[in-house]
Amino acid sequence: MSIKRIACIAFLFSAHYSLRAQTDSLMRMLNDSLSSASGSTIVTGTFKATHVINMQTIESPAAGALNFVIQHRFGQLNSGSYNFFGLDNASLRLGLEYGLTDRLAIGIGRSSVQKTFDGNIKYKLLRQTEGAHAVPVSLSLFGGISNYTQHYAGKDYLNANYRTAYTAQLLVARKISSHLSLQLAPTWLHYNLVPTAEDKNDVFAIGGGARMKITKRMSINAEYNYLLPNQLVSTDVHNSFSLGWDIETGGHVFQLVFSNSQSMIETQYIGQTTGRWSKGDIYFGFNISRNFNLSKKAKNDR
Repeated sequence: MSIKRIACIAFLFSAHYSLRAQTDSLMRMLNDSLSSASGSTIVTGTFKATHVINMQTIESPAAGALNFVIQHRFGQLNSGSYNFFGLDNASLRLGLEYGLTDRLAIGIGRSSVQKTFDGNIKYKLLRQTEGAHAVPVSLSLFGGISNYTQHYAGKDYLNANYRTAYTAQLLVARKISSHLSLQLAPTWLHYNLVPTAEDKNDVFAIGGGARMKITKRMSINAEYNYLLPNQLVSTDVHNSFSLGWDIETGGHVFQLVFSNSQSMIETQYIGQTTGRWSKGDIYFGFNISRNFNLSKKAKNDR
C-alpha cells in the first residue's frame, strides 16, 4: 500500500471521527437548548450503576469516563457444609466500560464461566425529562457478543463461530420518584450453535428490573428475566431472578447479590440458567463498580 493511500485513509478516518464528535456535540447543545426553551430538565440517577444486578441498565459512563466492573459469584448455597455452602467455589467476571460520548459507550469483559470473552456497545437513544413537554421514559439500545473458549473433550468441531452468541436489547426505564425506578428489557439472543435441532437459534425474552432507594446511599434492587416458552427444550432452563443490596460509597457502588444464575453475561444468565430458587440453587456474590474520570470533561461533570 502506497504512502499516499495510507495518508488518505488516515485523513478520512480522522475526518469521520471528528465529524461524529461534532455531531454528538451539536446534538447535546440542541438537546440542552430545547430543554431550556421548553422549561424541561433531564432526569438523572435512574440507576446508580450500569447493571441492575446482572441485567444492563440505561446508564452508561460519561464521555471520557472508564468504569471498572467486578462481578463475583460463589457456589450454590445448598451445596452443603463440605463446600462451606458455596464459598469454596466461585466464578468471576471482570469488565471495562468506556464512554466515547455522553450517549455512546463500549465495553469488554472476561468471565470464568466457560472462559468467556464478551464485548458490548450501548447508546442512549432518549432521556427522560421533567417539566413542559416532558419525555416520560429513557431509552437505550444495547448490543453484545460473547465467545466461550473452554475446551471440551471429543468436541474438536467447536470452532470460534460455533462458540459465538449475540444479544440485542431495548432498555426502557422510568424514574417514578426519587426513591423508585423501573425498567423493561425486551431481549433477542442468537446462538450460532444449539444442543439439538429442537432448540431455537433465535431466543426471545423480556426482562424487568427495579431499584428502591431506602437511604441516601443504599437501595434494594431486583430483576427477573422471563424466557418465552418452547425455545430451549433440550435443557432444563429456568428464568433468572436476582436480588441485590446496593451501597454507594464515593466513586464506587458495592452490591451484595443473591441469584439463581451463576453466569453474568446476557447469553448465559438469560438463556442458560439451570438453578431454581425453590430448590435452594442460590448463588451469593457481589458486584463492585468503580468509575475513573480520564478526561477533563468527565472530571468537570462529576
